[in-house]
Amino acid sequence: MMQQKTKLFLRALKYSILHLGKCMQKQHLNHYNLADHYYNTIKLKKYHLTKCLQNKTKISELARNIPSRSFSCKDLLPIKQENEKSLTENMDAFEKVRTKLETQPQEEYEIINAEVKHGGFVYYQEGCCLVRSKDEEDSENYEVLFNLEELKLDQPFIDCIRVAPDEKYVAAKIRTEDSEASTCIVVKLTDQPVMEASFPNVSSFEWVKDEEDEDVLFYTFQRNLRCHDVYRATFGDNKRNERFYTEKDPSFFVFLYLTKDSRFLTLNIMNKTTSEVWLIDGLSPWDPPVLIQKRIHGVLYYVEHRDDELYILTNVGEPTEFKLMRTAADTPAIMNWDLFFTMKRNTKVVDLDMFKDHCVLFLKHSNLLYVNVIGLADDSVRSLKLPPWACGFIMDTNSDPKNCPFQLCSPIRPPKYYTYKFAEGKLFEETGHEDPITKTSRVLRLEAKSKDGKLVPMTIFHKTDTEDLQKKPLLVHVYGAYGMDLKMNFRPERRVLVDDGWILAYCHVRGGGELGLQWHTDGCLTKKLNGLADLEACIKTLHGQGFSQPSLTSLTAFSAGGVLVGALCNSNPELLRAVTLEAPFLDVLNTMMDTTLPLTLEELEEWGNPSSDEKHKSYIKHYCPCENIKPQHYPSVHITAYENDERVPLKGIVNYTEKLKEAVMEYSKIAGEGYQNPNVILDIQPGGNHVIEDSHKKITAQIKFLYEELGLDSTSVFEDLKKYLKF
Repeated sequence: MMQQKTKLFLRALKYSILHLGKCMQKQHLNHYNLADHYYNTIKLKKYHLTKCLQNKTKISELARNIPSRSFSCKDLLPIKQENEKSLTENMDAFEKVRTKLETQPQEEYEIINAEVKHGGFVYYQEGCCLVRSKDEEDSENYEVLFNLEELKLDQPFIDCIRVAPDEKYVAAKIRTEDSEASTCIVVKLTDQPVMEASFPNVSSFEWVKDEEDEDVLFYTFQRNLRCHDVYRATFGDNKRNERFYTEKDPSFFVFLYLTKDSRFLTLNIMNKTTSEVWLIDGLSPWDPPVLIQKRIHGVLYYVEHRDDELYILTNVGEPTEFKLMRTAADTPAIMNWDLFFTMKRNTKVVDLDMFKDHCVLFLKHSNLLYVNVIGLADDSVRSLKLPPWACGFIMDTNSDPKNCPFQLCSPIRPPKYYTYKFAEGKLFEETGHEDPITKTSRVLRLEAKSKDGKLVPMTIFHKTDTEDLQKKPLLVHVYGAYGMDLKMNFRPERRVLVDDGWILAYCHVRGGGELGLQWHTDGCLTKKLNGLADLEACIKTLHGQGFSQPSLTSLTAFSAGGVLVGALCNSNPELLRAVTLEAPFLDVLNTMMDTTLPLTLEELEEWGNPSSDEKHKSYIKHYCPCENIKPQHYPSVHITAYENDERVPLKGIVNYTEKLKEAVMEYSKIAGEGYQNPNVILDIQPGGNHVIEDSHKKITAQIKFLYEELGLDSTSVFEDLKKYLKF
């Protein structure tokens, strides 16, 4: 199975989602293409599992291309004792599938891992080791640099690799799947490589070289999910480690980014709506940093460099969408910024890549993907509309200045390679075997009219030979928060569902970022209910146009997407038969009033401040899922939560589940004899990560729940799931 790889100029904003959002994250968690290693310029390498990862499943994420443990579920908890049988009748079949996934022979497994090229070497993880090789095709001939088992962590993996400019050192960030804590190791590259240092809780890190040809490592320190400190370290005979910067405003965080030409290291200080960038000279890192522009509330900007000019992606000016500006590097203040390129309305900037003579913008316009190639010599613009099936970009490394490679994917189609060749001025598509899904499925782009008349885009997938779609099961996806796009990366289980006759619908509601910054603004703070109205309109439009019916409709979301799902269950439960939620944010009011939680202060501009603003408090009470549960008929609900999740506290999920159970029981007394209670299931998994996307036990439990609740024949889907690892 192919997975995401990321090349991030705009990783600062992607990273902000991880810190400001109740969301994942190996989003691949992002305003921009929340792809996985949120600050790493990487290529992904496939390799077979070795002994220390034997019998472990492979991982992808909206977030991270990483190995994972497959956690065991706790007992399922139906709302009433007599309903237990509905969740156990066909579990044997699902257990066979799960066992198949977890006990495949070793040679059938492949893990996707971080890889970076530097000089004449390729650096990557092989088994439990950090290694490098001279020939990337010769995977059997490599040099072991460090054994991760020395850290005594449970199933460690490399999340990011950085090589010092002269290749005297390599730094790697290492973490585990069940925790967000990380360790950065620094290995000295000699005939016998040795670990020179290790730093706990490192987030972003970059190398530069000073005037004495000494390697200098800058890194940010994360405490309680917050990054406020930047450190500067040297090694060898002149070893030192000193604090370089501390951000005093608790609502801001810091992030490091090295421009593509390595000329400047940028220190990005930002919150959800405002940013400030300082330039650290990549040739003189001991000199004081230079401020580009002091933070101005509501102004975001991100910086790249080429030929003594700064290219600045910013929302300054009207309209308040992103535009590309530039200025001389020695006159960086905002009054010197010249408009260089303006995006069309309803356009989201997914990513940007800088080349010697070209700037490439990866865009989403009206929910379709485009690539704009800007000639820097003549300011020419070539806009390329990409295939309509494509829903997401996966950025590639760009070591070749003549070509711009990338991949396209969709929830049911694995990534496919494309390359734009500057000399020919053409886009080339990877040739070879055509995925059969192109002929057996359809992708539709529709719009639903919301309550205020706003048109809300939807992306729909179904089999081409399906007859009478009204009788087919429907799985609706939604997110609608933090300006993040709804995750539409390839997921094998989604493909299995489409092959089995399901309709998949992705609703790009306000609060997300699919149509630009304004789309997000129109769905946050005291406009959150716009997202709820959008979701309701989407489901009603789907039913009205013949896509399924309420008794066959299910709704799924993770993290902050749980707010809209929980709100819809309270306001219009008749639209749904079943709901699956993962690490859902459901207790908005109590969470946002608890300033001791790691992310509360950073998220005030998304949800509001109910502690000091009565208007915000009243508005949150109006839609907060936990505050509006009442005795009525609810759809069945399956919730997956994580025991030590720091982003969405388990306490709020448990509180929601208990209140929902009480309301269902109370309504059953009113409804009388013969009323069938919905199932309310809370599956608490161990670990401290926020979302573990590829846990096969979790996936099979969720799919089993949907088939049971919708009364579907699950025979064929069991067989298809056995092919899971062959995608």
